[in-house]
Amino acid sequence: MSEPSLPELEAERDRLYAQLSAVGDFRRGSVSVNWRKCGKPNCACAAPDHPGHGPRFLWTRSEGRRKRIGRQLATAEVEKVRGEIARHAEFATTVEQIAEVNEKICEARPAAGTDAPSGTEGEKGGSSPRSRKRSPPG
Repeated sequence: MSEPSLPELEAERDRLYAQLSAVGDFRRGSVSVNWRKCGKPNCACAAPDHPGHGPRFLWTRSEGRRKRIGRQLATAEVEKVRGEIARHAEFATTVEQIAEVNEKICEARPAAGTDAPSGTEGEKGGSSPRSRKRSPPG
């Protein structure tokens, strides 16, 4: 199978840009479901077989290397937030595809002043024979 042409790569990039613009609202993070015991000795949750109060839904995301932020979600918000998180995954995948196509475009596009991409990848350069010779003192 041959490599796609430059116009084909540009058309693919345009298609991905259109796909990116259609993603809509998104957010990073995850939703967790938690059950907790309140600590009141007379509450039903204090019984050993009781799972605790809940479910409580918590949306969290990383901010920086060691910081996590989040907030508790109302039951009515859970599906909305899960959909937004799924769209973030779609966004990230599309951005990665755009980067890959752009790299191919950069490789396929000729450098200024040339007609074709350079075919010298991986070749060692070195100095010209003339530069290795010393001229006699004089």
